[in-house]
Parts: sequence; C-alpha cells; structure tokens
Amino acid sequence: MNYDRAALTAELIRDEDERLKVYRCTANKRTIGVGRNLDDVGISKAETAALGLTVASACKSGITRAQSRALLANDIDACERQLDAKLPWWRKLANVRQRALINMCFNMGIGWRPQPSEGNRGGGLLQFVNTLAKMERGDFVGAAAGMRGSLWARQVGARAERLALMMEKGTE
Repeated sequence: MNYDRAALTAELIRDEDERLKVYRCTANKRTIGVGRNLDDVGISKAETAALGLTVASACKSGITRAQSRALLANDIDACERQLDAKLPWWRKLANVRQRALINMCFNMGIGWRPQPSEGNRGGGLLQFVNTLAKMERGDFVGAAAGMRGSLWARQVGARAERLALMMEKGTE
C-alpha cells in the first residue's frame, strides 16, 4: 500500500458523512456508517462474527463509531481488491492519485450495475473508459478533465472537483 490510509479514511468520512443510525441514501437504499449500503452489500458473516452486528441489529439499534470504522476499513479493502483485479496499474500511481481513485470506486462501485430506474445510464468506475486510459498513461490533466466533464461530477459536485484536483496535481 503506497497511499496514506488515514488521509483516505478522513476524506471518505468528509465525502460520505458518518451516520450511526440507518438512513436512506439518494438511491433509496438502507445505509449506515460511512456509506455502507445494507441492501446491496449487507453485513458479512465475518463482520457479524467480529463485530457482533447484523443488518437487523444495525437497523434496530444502530452501530457504534468503532463498528462504523471497522465496516469502512472492510469497504476500503474491498475497493482495493476490485481495483487490483480490474485496474492493476493503479498501484503505480502517486499516493494522492491512488486515494482519488479509491474514493471514486468507493462512491460509485467498480463496475456497471444499472438500477431499473437508471435505464442505460449505468454507473461504476469502469464506465470512465477514456478517463482511466488517461490515468494509466500519465495524462493526469486529461483524466481530471474527464472526471470534471462527467455526469458523476454533476451529481457529486465539490467531491468530484476535489478528486479531479488530486488527480491533476498529484498533491493534496
């Protein structure tokens, strides 16, 4: 791991917020902690064993900050595995650029999984075909422009601009 995980954790908490009670996200999914989608991701058997937590208990009583942070750590690990599998070159990026890419993956997922209401819009990091190709070849100005020009950027606003700047400049 080349990137600053503590910085990434703080960035994700800033961008996603941290809620210890279940709420409905913009996609109307039950969500808790730092963006944990309980409807699609749920809580794994390993997380239940380690944290004493189930979807039912989270919905009924909420979670602690420690449980939220453990779920977040697991979600970051999952993003790393997805990036390793689909975009193995991401590990060669500078620290700040790695964090930007993980943040994008965390926010939209790795692959295209359209929801019934989305029609052909789709979603997921892998839909950024040209932008990802620019990142891989080191055209970070072009990659940042692709990020800024996307539907995702219009949806997430300031978050996209922060991540585009990180990608473009390679600095905080």
